[in-house]
Amino acid sequence: MSVKRDTLLEVAERLFYEHGFRGVGLKQIISEANVATMTLYNHFSSKDNLVEEVLRQREERYWSYLDTQVEMDSESPFILVVEAHGRWLKEQSYRGCMFLRAIEDYAGTDNDIENIARGHKAKLLKYFQQLAQRKGKDNELDLAHQFTLLLEGTTSMTTLIGAEKATEHSIAMARTLVQHTS
Repeated sequence: MSVKRDTLLEVAERLFYEHGFRGVGLKQIISEANVATMTLYNHFSSKDNLVEEVLRQREERYWSYLDTQVEMDSESPFILVVEAHGRWLKEQSYRGCMFLRAIEDYAGTDNDIENIARGHKAKLLKYFQQLAQRKGKDNELDLAHQFTLLLEGTTSMTTLIGAEKATEHSIAMARTLVQHTS
């Protein structure tokens, strides 16, 4: 990957996250990335294409982060996931979920943005379902839904009470969930 492409993606992600997808134009991204207009178009055919790639990279970073933070064979990987998600929120997602913003901004449009964002949420549910299966839980789909809702709620509450407090509450709830499924 080229340095300029990486810079465009980094600047675009920051601006989209801070100002929303609709609140940022390509001129602002080009200016802040300090690249020529043609450089952007050499790497991305449109703003939608740039948004798609920003979301793909963010999702890849999120899953890579979880993979490095969570030991699946630990006694309670569910708690580790909640803790790791809380750290991610503090470091990367203190203003809420970029994927939910994408779903809101691009719902019903003819592009892949909404599909990428919805796919991220579906992958989270599947992740917890597989984790529950691996741990021999009988109610794996219910547990997956509960933990997915827990993480989504934690993400939402981050904008209201901060990542640390939201994570503290979600860890307590996760412990209760784990105890009731043992």
